[in-house]
Amino acid sequence: RMEEAVRDARIIMVVLPSQVVRETIRKLRELPPASIIVIASKGIENETLMTMSEVIFDVLGEKQSVVISGPSHAEEVCRHIPTTIVSSSSNERKREEVQQLLMTETLRVYTNPDVRGVELGGALKNIIAIAAGISDGLGFGDNTKAALLTRGLAEITRLGVAGGAHPRTFAGLSGMGDLITTCISRYSRNRNLGEAIGKGKALEEALPAIGMVVEGVPTTKSAHDLAKKFKVEMPITEEIYQVLFEGKDPCRAVTDLMLREAKPEA
Repeated sequence: RMEEAVRDARIIMVVLPSQVVRETIRKLRELPPASIIVIASKGIENETLMTMSEVIFDVLGEKQSVVISGPSHAEEVCRHIPTTIVSSSSNERKREEVQQLLMTETLRVYTNPDVRGVELGGALKNIIAIAAGISDGLGFGDNTKAALLTRGLAEITRLGVAGGAHPRTFAGLSGMGDLITTCISRYSRNRNLGEAIGKGKALEEALPAIGMVVEGVPTTKSAHDLAKKFKVEMPITEEIYQVLFEGKDPCRAVTDLMLREAKPEA
């Protein structure tokens, strides 16, 4: 039983797909008072538009969680390839405790109090990674990938700031750092899904071939709704939403992005 497994645990790691975090955490209502929940899940709940720390607070009330995020594909971490991540919580003592717990000679951990920014950066970059994969599948080059990362980070930052995050967070490990890794890595499920779509596969055909959860798909729905809620312009996210859920042709999506009204960069 799950309750028995965590009965004496000081640290509980949550590494679940984002859309099942709530139903799983409901089974952990009787946690030891000193326990810390460390959230490695990256996503936004579709129904409530809550981040994972908000979901856990919604279920457990006063329980304090710590979010870890950053460019950290497990395939490289387990091989002890030098990696850096962020430990984020509004509770300084707990984010520093997790920092010290996880630090090794090949895993460097920074702290950041901006939980909202860290979580949104880690979730929203998966959408841009799908776009980067579509670009690869269509045979585009480095110019296109650079444009997607740069303009993708701009719209991630716009939404994050509208949701109460600090803009500087998105220039850090959980923003730009995670975005770069997820958009270029051969390990990235989101990029791999996008590449399959760019080569002509429909979402329903491409997803089973990945064989694992692709967080960018449900996150695209949540980001689409959050953009409407906060009245934030997110053109790349909007085009990915239409490609994934409305059957829009990826080439048409690229053309529509390129032919948008001319405007200043900032």
